[in-house]
Order: sequence, then structure tokens, then C-alpha cells
Amino acid sequence: MSLKGKFAIWLSTKFFTKKGVVLCKTVADKTRKDFVYKDADYVRISSLELVSSEIYENNVNGNVAELGVFEGNFAQYINVAFPDKKLYLFDTFKGFDDNDIENEKRMRGGGVDYRIYPHTNIDIVLKKMKYKENCVIVKGYFPETVKDLEDTFAFVSIDADLFAPIYSGLTYFYPRLERGGYIFIHDYGTIRYQGTKMAVKKYCSENNISYFPLTDYAVSAVISK
Repeated sequence: MSLKGKFAIWLSTKFFTKKGVVLCKTVADKTRKDFVYKDADYVRISSLELVSSEIYENNVNGNVAELGVFEGNFAQYINVAFPDKKLYLFDTFKGFDDNDIENEKRMRGGGVDYRIYPHTNIDIVLKKMKYKENCVIVKGYFPETVKDLEDTFAFVSIDADLFAPIYSGLTYFYPRLERGGYIFIHDYGTIRYQGTKMAVKKYCSENNISYFPLTDYAVSAVISK
């Protein structure tokens, strides 16, 4: 069976019946809208599936990564979509950095509480990974954590929310993205995290890079190379 077929079967066991009806073990605790658009994020996951197929069909080299892992909710799909690639997982695993928060407040003039996402740890993330042996946990402040890392990438997810880490992520990953590779930058369309759009626009404008908005939950900007 093809990798695409295996991924589709695994995905269906997580979210769908044969009729395409969304399932959840805790569905009684959620509205259908919350589950489909907030937890499952079908458009982003299915787009990852298609992108992984393109990467394998075109023999794109490089490993995969996510910057901004939180509890591994999207990273688990990257892990399954690329079962033979090393998956770098970059996160502080204790919430946003104070300096990045202050920078965001200066840019936006305050008014938003960014002290969220502290409730995670490495064990929570790894428990969700099907291919744990492929995972490389990189804990700490980005980009300081990549000073000694030399690798190239076929796919990268950036879900760091704030301007500084997203801009740093693009600055690091895009030059190391293999031809035929992709970068997804999540939260491009949110009001709360306006630094995401600002970082994407700034980096892409400076480097003459094209991208398009993906209509997933909170909108992702997609860059291909």
C-alpha cells in the first residue's frame, strides 16, 4: 500500500467514519464546530497529506521540523506523514519567552495577554508520536537552539504565534529548505497573533518569496520552493 493510502487509513481511524462523519471519544464534551475546526483542523491535515505525497513523488531530500510544538497536536501528523524522516521538534516547552512577549506588546501597543501555553512537556508530546524514534526534541529558545545544527528540510511547520520567533524561523529554515519543499506558517489569519502575518510579509517581501493563504483553522501561509 502506498504511503498516501496508509496515511489516509490512519487519519480515518482518528477522526472519520467511512461516511466521513467526524468522531471523537469525548464528543459529548465538545461541539461539532469546536472539534472540526479547532482540534482536527481537517484542511491543514489533509493539505499536509497532499504535500507529503508531492515530496515523496518528487524525491525531495531533507528532514522535517516544527517550530512551536505545544502539546504535539499537529506534530503527530508530521510524524506519520514522514515515517522515514527525522522530525525536529523546537519549543521552549514552558510557554512564550518574556522578551518575545514584550516585543509583541510594543509592536501592537499592548492589550493582549500572551502568557498562555505553559501547560505542556516533552512526555505529553512524545506520547502522541507513532514513530518516537524519529523525534529529536530541541528544547530552549529559538534560534539559539540551532547554532550547532546543520541539516536541510523537506517540510517545516512554524506555529510560534509571535513575530520574533516566526521571523527567526523563516530566516533559518527557508535557506535550508530543499527545492520542492514546503513551509506552513500557522495563525496567519488570526487577530490575536497579528505578529504572524507581519513576520511572513516582512520576510517574504525582503526575499522576494511568494506564498498563499490556506483556509484552515486560523489560516496558514504556505511557502513552496
